[in-house]
Amino acid sequence: MKVRIAELLEKRGKTQYWLAKETGLTPLTISKLVKGKTSGIEFATPEVICKALSCQPNDVLQVGGEKTKKEK
Repeated sequence: MKVRIAELLEKRGKTQYWLAKETGLTPLTISKLVKGKTSGIEFATPEVICKALSCQPNDVLQVGGEKTKKEK
């Protein structure tokens, strides 16, 4: 899965800090999501992000390509 938060923030002229304040998520959580450094998220996380960015879950999460050998 690919998290597209950075693209959505850029389109809206918003920052990761703004998103953290708007959602109540920590800046570290937002940063990890943006950098793809997380292995899982709670169902509530995409929901609060979508509410803050006025978008749908499929705007935030995108199915990626094939996994590399390291990811399998």
